This record gives sequence, C-alpha cells and structure tokens, in this order.
Amino acid sequence: MLLKTSNINLLYLYSAGLRLGEVIELKVKDIDSKRMVIRITTAKGKKDRYVMLSNKLLSLLRDYYKEYRPKDYLFEGQKGDKYSARSIQAILKQALKKAKVTKKASVHTLRHSFATHLLESGTDIRIIQQLLGHNSIKTTQIYTQVSISKITEIKSPLDLL
Repeated sequence: MLLKTSNINLLYLYSAGLRLGEVIELKVKDIDSKRMVIRITTAKGKKDRYVMLSNKLLSLLRDYYKEYRPKDYLFEGQKGDKYSARSIQAILKQALKKAKVTKKASVHTLRHSFATHLLESGTDIRIIQQLLGHNSIKTTQIYTQVSISKITEIKSPLDLL
C-alpha cells in the first residue's frame, strides 16, 4: 500500500527530527540513499547539516517517488510548488483525531519526541544537538524531556552502597 504525501511528511518530521520548514524545503536531490543521510540546506541559522535517513523511510520514499514523481521539491503541492505548512498541520490534526489522541500536540511535538526517544535509547546529547542543528546544548536540553518511566529505572547511588 502506498502512503499518501501527508503520511510521508509526518514520518519525515519524526524520523529525522526535522522542523516543519525543513521538510517543506526538502528537495529530491537532498536524499542520499548511498550514505543514508538527508542534507538539510534550509536550516535555522542558515547552516547546512546532515541527519540520518531511516531504512524504513527510504523504502516508503521509493514507493512514494514511483507514485508521485516529484521534480524539484520532495513534497510538492498540486501545482508542483512546495507543500504548505498549513497543509501539514492540518494532516497532523486529522491523524490525531483518527487515532483518538486527545493530548494536545503540534507538528513540533514530533521533533521533541525524536530527541526524547534518542536520549532514552542512550544517544549522547551532543549527537542529538548536532542532529537537531542547535548551537547551544541548552536548547537541546529543552527538547529532551526524560520520561518518568526512565527516571524510575535509575538506581540511586545510595542504593548501590
């Protein structure tokens, strides 16, 4: 089953921790499937960076490419121009409603989730900082909200004595 553009957009946001504007500006040439990276050229602060390309996402992208044949922008609107931020926000709202998620969430929540899940899986915060394109580690720390379940797994140093 082929995924709609909308589903791919949301997967991109989460799988690489991208900002909404970065996904909208992605071009076909930014995908490097040989090195399994995505080149972000429209990053905040005007600095280019690379993020990982998920194997699962690459497989979906190949199907998507065969179906939609984008020419310049990876995600194109009906007229061949870039997809709009409003459209992606509306897609997330529909997905949340369909999944019966009542907790408030935004497109940016996917970026926060990406960072938090990486931290919880043991990824060094400096690597997360690089992936998110942050200049300051303090900014990255805001994104990496450690879940209560992870906190309860930690043993107090006192218990180790």
